[in-house]
Amino acid sequence: MEKLRTLFKEYADELLYKVQWPSIEELQSSTVTVLIASIMIALVVFGMDFVFNSAMKGLYSLVN
Repeated sequence: MEKLRTLFKEYADELLYKVQWPSIEELQSSTVTVLIASIMIALVVFGMDFVFNSAMKGLYSLVN
């Protein structure tokens, strides 16, 4: 039980004193960057899906 208590104390000490947490400005900047990148990737995937879907509909219309 003492080992477990020591482990949690070390975790707490590391989180409180050794981890360098980002400032609010850095956090907001990173959040905006991730949001923009996610939207851009979603748009690329949507575009690829749209083109593939259109191509498949065209091929199916030729077959039928």
